Amino acid sequence: MNKIYNPQPETWSSILKRPTQTFDDIETTVKGIFKEVQQKGDQAVLKYTSLFDGIVLENNIVTNEEIENSLNLVSEDLKEAIKLAKSNIEKFHTAQISSKIEIETTEGVICWQEKRPIQKVGLYIPGGSAPLFSTVLMLAIPAKIAGCKEIILCTPPDKQGKINPAILFAAQLCGVTKIYKIGGIQAIAAMTFGTKSVDKVYKIFGPGNQFVTIAKQYATQLGVAIDMPAGPSELLVFADDSAVPSFVASDLLSQAEHGKDSQVILVTTSQNILNEVEKEIYKQLKKLPRKEIAEIAINNSVLIFLGSDKNALDLINEYSPEHFIICSNNEDYFINGIENAGSIFIGNYTPESAGDYASGTNHTLPTNGYSKSYSGVNLDSFLKAMTFQKITEKGISNIGKSIEIMAEAEGLLAHKMAVNLRLNKQKTNKYQP
Repeated sequence: MNKIYNPQPETWSSILKRPTQTFDDIETTVKGIFKEVQQKGDQAVLKYTSLFDGIVLENNIVTNEEIENSLNLVSEDLKEAIKLAKSNIEKFHTAQISSKIEIETTEGVICWQEKRPIQKVGLYIPGGSAPLFSTVLMLAIPAKIAGCKEIILCTPPDKQGKINPAILFAAQLCGVTKIYKIGGIQAIAAMTFGTKSVDKVYKIFGPGNQFVTIAKQYATQLGVAIDMPAGPSELLVFADDSAVPSFVASDLLSQAEHGKDSQVILVTTSQNILNEVEKEIYKQLKKLPRKEIAEIAINNSVLIFLGSDKNALDLINEYSPEHFIICSNNEDYFINGIENAGSIFIGNYTPESAGDYASGTNHTLPTNGYSKSYSGVNLDSFLKAMTFQKITEKGISNIGKSIEIMAEAEGLLAHKMAVNLRLNKQKTNKYQP
C-alpha cells in the first residue's frame, strides 16, 4: 500500500482521490442504453442482459415457482442468520417512525406535517460475483415499514439465468412485490421509464458499480428520484496505539474485497500501528478467495501517518468516508468531531461488517465524498413529508394584512386579491372584487 507521512492540507485532495471514472467517461454509454430502453422496452433490456450478463432470457420476471424452489436451496443456518438480521434492522428502522407535528403558529392558523409513503419504489441489488442479499434486507425492510405499495427489485442473473437463492429468500421474506432478472444500466433505465413487464417507479434505491451510479444520477434528469449517489465501497479507519492491528487489517480487507474500484484508507498517529497493519494486510490477503480483487483495491489505497488527532480529524472530514471506524483512546474526540461520514463504527469490537449485515443500521450509504451532503438510507428515505394548514376567519384576519403587503411588494397582485376578498367578506359578509 502507498504510505504517506504528514501530508500537507493542500495535498489531501490529490492523495485521497477516489479510483473512479468521471461522468464524462460513462455518460455516452448510459444515455445510449437509456434511449434504447425507452424506445424498445423489454426487447432492449433483454438485449443488454445477453450482452453484459452472457445469458439469453425469454422474459425478465422471476416466477413464483422459482421463488418457491429457491427456499429449499438456502441452508437453515443462513435462513436463521437472515432472520436475525431482519429482526435487528426492523427494530432500528421502526424506531425511526415519527408522529404528526402540529402547531398553531398564530391564533386561528394551524399548520401540521405528516409523512406519507412513496407509492412505487425500485430496489437495485448487485449480483455478479458477490450477490448482495443483505442489501435486500436494507432496502425492502424500511420500504415495507414505510408502507410503500409497490416494491420491485432488479438484480442481474447468473450465466444460467438464475438469481441467487438467498436474494430470492430475502425478497420473499421482506415483502418485495415483483422481482426481475435485470442488472446494470438497463435495470435503472427499465425502472425509470417502465416497460411492458417492468413497472415504472417513483424512486430508485441501491448501490452498484460506477455504471449503475451514473445511470441513477441520469435517471434524476428524467423525473425519477434516487436515494443517493452510492457507488464503489470505501472505508477509512482511524487507529492509534489502542487498536488491534489484525482487526484493523481485516476491516480494511473486508471493504477491499467488494470490488476492484473499492478504496480503503488507514489514518493513524502511530508509526507502529501503520507498520503492523500493513504486515497484517498482506498476511491475511493470502487467505482470501477474492484475493485478486482485493489486491487491486489495495493498490488504490493508502496508509497515512499524521502527527495529531486534530490533523487526522480534519483530513477525515475532508475525505468524507462512506464507512468510518474509530479505534482510539480519544474516541469521544472523533465521535463529537466527525461531520462527514455515512456510518460510524466505534471501538475494537465493532467491525464494519456488523453494519453490513446484522447490527440493525443501514448499509446503503453515500460514497465518493457525498456524505458531506447526503444521509444513508433510513426510514425517511421511503417517505414524503407533506404539510397542511387550516386557517379560520380569525386566523386570516390575524395574518391577512401581512400577506397583502408582502404580495404587493413582490408585484403578485392576484396573491393579494386572494386574501383581500376574504378580508372584505368578513367586513361586509359578501365578496367585493
